[in-house]
Amino acid sequence: MIEHLLQYPLLSALVAFGVLAGSIGAILAVAAMKFKVESNPLLVDQIDALLPQTQCGECGHPGCRPYARAIAEGDAINKCPPGGQPTVQALADLLGVKAVTLDLVEGVKAELKRVAYIREDECIGCTKCLAACPTDAILGAAKSMHTVIVDECTGCDLCVEPCPVDCIDMLLIQQTPSSWRWELPPPSHRQMVNANKGAANDANLIATDRGRGSSGDSTGDSVA
Repeated sequence: MIEHLLQYPLLSALVAFGVLAGSIGAILAVAAMKFKVESNPLLVDQIDALLPQTQCGECGHPGCRPYARAIAEGDAINKCPPGGQPTVQALADLLGVKAVTLDLVEGVKAELKRVAYIREDECIGCTKCLAACPTDAILGAAKSMHTVIVDECTGCDLCVEPCPVDCIDMLLIQQTPSSWRWELPPPSHRQMVNANKGAANDANLIATDRGRGSSGDSTGDSVA
């Protein structure tokens, strides 16, 4: 076998490269299994609570929860255009890291709101856009006309690609005094901690009151 390979230098080189590539692949596989970083479920929940839950995918992940899991495993905290810089700051406070600038490469939040519009006369009722919509903003049934609830649409355009007849357009909605809304920043980590402490204190107070009430009733019964 060795003599045969020596007679064909090109073949021996290919075999050597194949063995080397296999060895490196095996080493990388073992290293990936040994040094795999497990995300903390509680931390993922806390991060997910700070995200805007638009499920738009602009961060490069299929939704807010997967992005929260990725952040818990070390991904950047500045990939959420809908949340903006306030979300970046809230995540930085939670994780104890520096608040970096929002990464506009991942997508820029439009100054004008976009909503999906279904050209109803062309809709075939395939329901594929219903499954793609993360906010259930599309109404319709199989083989029936679909329509979009404008107030529920976040403009993520995830419904456009699945449409087999290309009858969905993303239209810009001009802001008016009646449609303009003040976008409140997401709660900071400190606010969430204070809220949790307040809820815990309320629960303890209620439990204490109940205990006093039951003891008072039993005392009254014994006296009577």
